[in-house]
Amino acid sequence: MANNHQGSVDHGKAIISAMANIAREHNIKGAVKFQYRDLDSFIHPASRDLKDIPHIPRFLSTRLSDDQFRELVSFTRSSGLLPVVTPFDERSVQKCIDHGAAILKIASCSATDWPLLECIASAGYPVIASTGGLTLDQIDKLVSFLGHRKLDFAIMHCVSEYPTPDEKQRMNFLARLIRRYPGVTIGYSGHESPENLNVVTVAIAKGARLLERHVGVATDDIILNKYSMNPEQTSAWVKQALRAQLICGEDDDKIPDQVEQASIRSLARGVYAKHAIKAGETISAEDIYYAMPCGEGQTSSGEFGQYRAVFKATKDYREHDAVQESSPEDPLLTLRALLHEARGMLNEAGVIVGEDAPFEVSHHYGMDRFRDIGAIFISIVNRSYCKKLAILLPGQQHPSHRHHQKEETFQLLWGDLDLVVNDNRHKLAAGDIHLIEAGAWHSFSSNGGCIFEEVSTTDIRHDSEYRDAAINTLDPIQRKTLIEEW
Repeated sequence: MANNHQGSVDHGKAIISAMANIAREHNIKGAVKFQYRDLDSFIHPASRDLKDIPHIPRFLSTRLSDDQFRELVSFTRSSGLLPVVTPFDERSVQKCIDHGAAILKIASCSATDWPLLECIASAGYPVIASTGGLTLDQIDKLVSFLGHRKLDFAIMHCVSEYPTPDEKQRMNFLARLIRRYPGVTIGYSGHESPENLNVVTVAIAKGARLLERHVGVATDDIILNKYSMNPEQTSAWVKQALRAQLICGEDDDKIPDQVEQASIRSLARGVYAKHAIKAGETISAEDIYYAMPCGEGQTSSGEFGQYRAVFKATKDYREHDAVQESSPEDPLLTLRALLHEARGMLNEAGVIVGEDAPFEVSHHYGMDRFRDIGAIFISIVNRSYCKKLAILLPGQQHPSHRHHQKEETFQLLWGDLDLVVNDNRHKLAAGDIHLIEAGAWHSFSSNGGCIFEEVSTTDIRHDSEYRDAAINTLDPIQRKTLIEEW
């Protein structure tokens, strides 16, 4: 709201009511932000009557008392909205606490005001910080400051130009903030023209999870500035943001549904007999041709041409008959699929591994159960010290075991890891480290998939003992597949 209340509690309530109606209409979690300045101390006495200093006449002409702000904060809560307050001085931080603010906001101009930041941090409230006009190293310092104080905080990408033209929005920088500060909620605080709905669409597409705009209610006597939205514009803006969110999807997964699969299948080429083929004969590329349509149960060109799949005719085929065969399970295809998935996870996590790193697939109960039980290890170095990368696929677990000589430390690089050591459970998040001493029974699993680093003393052959004695009886070649080049 800033100063759009115009110094009137009634007008402030009209803005709050309008925003509450929009929040209910679109079923969103909304908030109204106020700005607190202890004007008696905030403005230098010699500057109070100066008309040529930006903002001062506006602040003084729209001044509200503490009781009036308290009334507006209470009205915000009763309207179903969260009260957020931006304090611009230390006295105002205490007023935020006294009035029952839910969240404290750090304005862009205050993001390098360290005395004020210390005061805000000491309150222990959730914090939202804007970054208009800040350089990347200044944002790094701000994030470090808030993180070291264990605050629940979010960072808002912001451009402090009013209104902000499209060419200065720098939305790629918002995406960079998400990559740079994993685990921190990144949002967008906008100052573009109210009619511009393109910017919020891009902000959502780039990953913004909080949105902020200046709003107001125009009257015969009140004209909104060029970057504040009236209720109708605000409703359209929220609707556009929700539409962009719908287009982006609830998560970053992609699972083709039956409609999409049927559409692709309708354009696929099927396998047809080039000449008569007898039952029991091996079907080679010289025996078939590809053409559409690909019927139900028919072998597709992709299935037939996948690596070196071997097909044998289970019945007689005449010339031009649709071939309906399936290839027997090919361990090579399974391993290649695992390699592709592991490389994709490494790429997504930003973990770069050389082409010559040895690749080990641990399949304790065979490849047919690998996606449930097993792991993938990449050996980086094995001397008096050892370093490996471990990859767990989504939903995969590694059975309980111990090392008689090797001591190891796990550090989770990406994803989630559930580690059990001597029957004590530890849920690790990215960056967490855990020591596993020699002789300690341990197992691990991952819900969504993970990559962790194992640093240990020398990895010694036959040093692992499993709680399931059946695994111990297996020759290592039965439960491990080694790949030199991948």
